Amino acid sequence: MKASNIVQQSDTIATALEKMNHTGGDLLVVVDPNGRFIRAVSQGDIRRHLLAGYDLSSKLENLGKADSIFALPDMSFSTIEALFASSLVDKIPLLDEHGVPKEMLDSKNYERILLSTPHMGGDEQKYVAQAFDSNWLAPAGPNLDSFEHELGEYLNAENVLAVTSGTAAIHLALIVLGITTGDTVLCSSFTFAASANPICYQGATPVFVDSDEASWNLSPTALLRAIEGCLKKGQPPKALVLVQLYGQLADVDEVKSICKHYDIKIIEDAAESIGAKYNGQASGTLTDIGILSFNGNKIITTSGGGALVSNNKEWIDHARFLSTQAKELELHYEHKQIGYNYRMSNVLAGIGRGQLQVLDDRVKRRRLIFETYRKRLQEFDVLTWMPEVEGCYSTRWLTTMTIDPDFGKSPIDLIKHLSDNGIEARPMWKPMHLQPVFSKCDYYPYSENLSVCDELFANGICLPSGSNVTADGIERIGDLIADFLR
Repeated sequence: MKASNIVQQSDTIATALEKMNHTGGDLLVVVDPNGRFIRAVSQGDIRRHLLAGYDLSSKLENLGKADSIFALPDMSFSTIEALFASSLVDKIPLLDEHGVPKEMLDSKNYERILLSTPHMGGDEQKYVAQAFDSNWLAPAGPNLDSFEHELGEYLNAENVLAVTSGTAAIHLALIVLGITTGDTVLCSSFTFAASANPICYQGATPVFVDSDEASWNLSPTALLRAIEGCLKKGQPPKALVLVQLYGQLADVDEVKSICKHYDIKIIEDAAESIGAKYNGQASGTLTDIGILSFNGNKIITTSGGGALVSNNKEWIDHARFLSTQAKELELHYEHKQIGYNYRMSNVLAGIGRGQLQVLDDRVKRRRLIFETYRKRLQEFDVLTWMPEVEGCYSTRWLTTMTIDPDFGKSPIDLIKHLSDNGIEARPMWKPMHLQPVFSKCDYYPYSENLSVCDELFANGICLPSGSNVTADGIERIGDLIADFLR
């Protein structure tokens, strides 16, 4: 511990105040002649003792012992975090096994850093207040209309429908594309279950496709193998759910060329990539129809929500009709087909309007976080970072990397190490073909001897990447990773 934070029990109150004034701090550690901890003393402690009749010449040993809070070497992060929470102090001395102060712990280093949390921009409350002030809380309303219009302008998309989730958007996309019971739908295997579940809602059969090493996204090579395999079985695929993983984009031109040849419609799952661009064009608008997600962990959020995007007005109009319970234009409630309660509310759309204003800044921040991690850890050859393919401007929704399997320590070891120090990290997505619920579905790897997404799942890790993670937080995480790797 710095000498400036330590006073002897034989020192006076005046000496303690002088040290506090010199260091700008308000907490000192009082030690005995052997350097062992007696108590902590703050400016508040001194004021109380002066009011009780002590004077500046009074020695600190006369203050007596106090129920001072301190940390010990064997205490876990969680225990120290709880000490800060219960004591409402910003600094706690850490003692060694002999009771000698080692360092002064700071509460800011014991705040948990989560993977990706909402980050408000400032105007969200204004738009939400408008909804409350006008009592326009029902699903439709001015915020919803404006959010869809503003989102369309941002994406340069002609038709946008805001719904309750990205999952709902995929479900509606499948319906308007005519996917029904018995159909075959291709899907990226390396993704979250929400990309695949709606295929099953429609009674269709998902067939999963591997990634490639160039983008970690759907592989055109594996896609061709999957299409040929389906055709041999007499099950021609009708659609493909193309996932833009972690904000990175696939080789979209090659995928589109293949799908056009086989008359396969493409749903672009841009849940993680709003703000990304492919040769200057916005993700979500790169294929026949696109979907976005505004879940709480995404780049921008509406708490929960999503959107359907397409230049095909007929599809979006049909989806809009289905999203409001398929109500016919009658005075009474008339329904000629099954509908869904999928429309986004006017209140949540107000949050979306505020979030959309800061979207570009959020993407820039996440990209900076990715590069900060990579530069901080560039000395470690055992790490491989998610690539950015030519022509792609990734959102870097999450910073992802793999650890060489021959290193001797696994991503799970690192995740535990970070968790023990108050940092949330996660494995990469477990591929859909490895999920028990999809165990009977066909899967086409990159080649007979290589499944890229299996290796990425086994060796990959996602690091905290929220745009509100501070520079100090990123430095702290980088230091912990470097310590682990050494």
